[in-house]
Amino acid sequence: MRALQLLVLVLSGLVGAQQQALMDYLERRLLAIEDRISLWHEQTSRYASELREFKQQMVAQLEGLDKSKEALRSELDTVGTRVDRVEREMDYLETQNGAQPCVDVEDKLVEQQVTVVKERNKAKYSKLTDCSDMISSIKAMKILKRVGGAKGMWTKDMGSATGKVYILNGTEDNTVYEFGTVREFTSSQGTSSATNVQLPSSWRGMGHAVYNNHLYYLKQGEEMKLIKFDLQKNIVVDSAVFPAKNQLPVYNLNPETFIDLAVDEEGLWAIFATQENERHISLAKIDSKTLDIEQMWDTPCVRENAEAAFVICGTVYVVYNSKLPSRSRIQCVFDVSDMVTNDDAPNVYFPKRYGTHASLKYSPVEQLLYAWDDGYQILYKLQMKKKLEV
Repeated sequence: MRALQLLVLVLSGLVGAQQQALMDYLERRLLAIEDRISLWHEQTSRYASELREFKQQMVAQLEGLDKSKEALRSELDTVGTRVDRVEREMDYLETQNGAQPCVDVEDKLVEQQVTVVKERNKAKYSKLTDCSDMISSIKAMKILKRVGGAKGMWTKDMGSATGKVYILNGTEDNTVYEFGTVREFTSSQGTSSATNVQLPSSWRGMGHAVYNNHLYYLKQGEEMKLIKFDLQKNIVVDSAVFPAKNQLPVYNLNPETFIDLAVDEEGLWAIFATQENERHISLAKIDSKTLDIEQMWDTPCVRENAEAAFVICGTVYVVYNSKLPSRSRIQCVFDVSDMVTNDDAPNVYFPKRYGTHASLKYSPVEQLLYAWDDGYQILYKLQMKKKLEV
């Protein structure tokens, strides 16, 4: 009996040892599996992170490629337009003159543009709208702020209702300050909160214009070149040599401005002067899409003592510095449709202010004048009447 009990105890011990060994083995295997699962999770997390970074890089590269594609498409469209323009001009030259040796093509193209435009001048101007307003008086004046130097230009987009405000300080620079609204502009400290738009070249004078999301400005070199800059894509989309030789400052009191671009209900205009008609101011209608000159006029308005001008419904109003201290007055008008004569010029004095207007920009959307006067940004509210009422 004792032998049997001893045998049972021995067998129980053996079974217990085997079970413990089995448990130890299973525990080691489970720990190894856990280590492999942990390593797999770590590797999976790293791979996922690398994949996310790779995806972000690919998305950024694709966005860059899309932007480059759009910029290239825009440049190709611009080149196509300019090639078409040159081909039309060359075709006209070939029909008018035989081939001549040693011809300066660029000079001939400019001369040809002037010739074509002068021929168009003989035709009656075809209005694009039924606008027939003219100034009756200055209804109100509001001084918004003082930013920048004595000379400059400020404006909105005169062809749309975006509300953005653009500041071009000085007579020569390549930085445009953009504000989201007039309120943002007036409440800011200087130009600190503005978006800085860098142009590829410096502008000249104060005769710029913003129209349908594009900035039109003048670049002066051997020739006066009109630049069309896309304010949404920040690229130059077109440029053209202004077809008028021997240009003079258009305003005697602001000699930095050789061409003053203006916008009205009819579109884009250029106010300028040349030695050919040096005492008087000239006017040109510009196709804002192609920069072609559609028509030119010589006006009876003299340059002497002139400080600025603007266009409303096809009528150019020239502002002169009067003999009264710090007063300016509209003294000459020219209407391209011959509905208004210079004898009908409104007797409009601008309110007393600080100095000479450096620029006056008309907004056909708001019927306001955006004025720059000795660093002050001023708004003039206009009272209108119909041309047929004069």
